[in-house]
Amino acid sequence: MSQDARLERLLDFLRRSPTPWHATANMAARLEAAGYRRLDETQAWRLSPGEKVYVTRNDSSLVALQLPREPLTALRMIGAHTDSPGLRLKPQAAQTAAGWLQLGVEVYGGALLAPWFDRDLGLAGRVHVRHPDGRLEGVLLNVDRAVAIIPSLAIHLDREANNGRAINAQTEMPPVFLQGGEGADLDRLLRGWLAAEHDLTDIEVVDFELAFHDMQPPARVGVEGELIASARLDNLLSCFIGLEALLESDGTQGAVLVANDHEEVGSASACGAQGPFLGDVLRRVCAQLGEGGGEEDYLRLIQASRMISCDNAHALHPNFRDKHDAAHGPALNAGPVIKVNANQRYATNSATSALFKALCREAEVPVQTFVTRADMGCGSTIGPITATELGVPTLDVGVPQWAMHSIRETAGSQDVAHLTRVLTAFVDRRELP
Repeated sequence: MSQDARLERLLDFLRRSPTPWHATANMAARLEAAGYRRLDETQAWRLSPGEKVYVTRNDSSLVALQLPREPLTALRMIGAHTDSPGLRLKPQAAQTAAGWLQLGVEVYGGALLAPWFDRDLGLAGRVHVRHPDGRLEGVLLNVDRAVAIIPSLAIHLDREANNGRAINAQTEMPPVFLQGGEGADLDRLLRGWLAAEHDLTDIEVVDFELAFHDMQPPARVGVEGELIASARLDNLLSCFIGLEALLESDGTQGAVLVANDHEEVGSASACGAQGPFLGDVLRRVCAQLGEGGGEEDYLRLIQASRMISCDNAHALHPNFRDKHDAAHGPALNAGPVIKVNANQRYATNSATSALFKALCREAEVPVQTFVTRADMGCGSTIGPITATELGVPTLDVGVPQWAMHSIRETAGSQDVAHLTRVLTAFVDRRELP
């Protein structure tokens, strides 16, 4: 697999995945093209050894399974999340000011707000409609053109703008949307866009979950193309790499890719890592393919399995080197990062870290370690939550990146291949320590 071809596929995936629902749909389409069969949680499952299957929940989370031909005794699990911080429309979004229709927004997750100003913004998400016969249907919407902008206030009117002034999300972040527009125009436009994208006519818009997204396309940046710049690298980059590894594996071992929604807001949902989604799927699989199918077999399966939780790591920033511990400043294009925290904000321990280092050695990939400064707080991810919910031995790793939670983030182009090779080696590994 050429690196350029993989990177072009990544950029296309990022461009076509402005929301968790779109990311999940794109991952599902690629799995089906590779021979994976879709399962329905509301139906009885009939699973066979050697099968490849997947299931979604809420249209925004996904679990894909490569079932072994041998008895199911251990699973190689890769975890990621589909959501990213940003601006989402409020239910009653329409508001008018100074002759403009604006859309009220709610900040989703811990977004960096300043980079959202003066960006060409598209609109995407999930819309539920009612058909003339009363049937409700959820459909994806992607208005893939600039329909809104959040204009900055001129420096002449705010001389303190460069002095660290706080941004008020309620009053300063609503994008301008339509000159002379009124509240009814939003419903009219949504119906028009749904007709154009899905040929849906004579429908009523009942509800929606919509978010703004940056219209600047993903790109390779740098004199030698060393960098990838895009929205939503955290954490669609890990979703893409996990999927690449699963599809490039030799298919002989039991493997799982789980991509949860709602990580950026705590993971406490039916389809989040703190919810029962992954556990529900694994219990149903074990009931059919486990050695005995009972609770004892499920617990043995979990303890024999390993989880690599993939979520991007903070790379050393050339302009802010003092924000890192001097011995733990990951570099772009220098390999995946093992994330460690003594207070269990990351799930890594010495045993799971040793496994990952062994995988990197086998794959001939460099490896780095991140620990936050002792005088700074530490973020977290799905690793500790999944470990808590399932009890599976887990570690947290990620591709190093800059500008985490900005509208446009940056990572190293070589690190995509680095982590893919390691995760492929993990999925193919016959014995797990």
